[in-house]
Amino acid sequence: MADIRKLTDQLSVAPQLVAEDLKEVKSQGFVSVLCNRPDYEEETQPTYNEVQSAIDEQGLVSQFQPVNGSMISDQDVAEFAAHLENLSGPVLAYCRSGTRCTVLWALSEAGKRPIDEILNIAATAGYSLEALRPRLEHKAANG
Repeated sequence: MADIRKLTDQLSVAPQLVAEDLKEVKSQGFVSVLCNRPDYEEETQPTYNEVQSAIDEQGLVSQFQPVNGSMISDQDVAEFAAHLENLSGPVLAYCRSGTRCTVLWALSEAGKRPIDEILNIAATAGYSLEALRPRLEHKAANG
């Protein structure tokens, strides 16, 4: 069973999905799935192609945007935002734990929402991003 956590009406995040999770994802009303986890981070994780087959079987749209969680760039954030804009929603984004997807979302919202609101949404979903505050403030101030 997937550990799906809602950030907004159009975006939820989850830890690594496996093929068996996709029926549940579909039944919860998701239309698109965005993978932010590179293949082979861990030996036991399924590859994106393995999960994509199950996504396709459920008639969902999929997008692969592998991001190194310890080195999230402004380009990664811009690409994530573009995917959210272009994918039909609601979207379920996943990575190893859901944190990387939440960080990408938070950075993409800097300057659009108050920083405290971004951090509260993340915290409500179970992701403490307080350490990200300086980067959020910088992004909000400088675009």
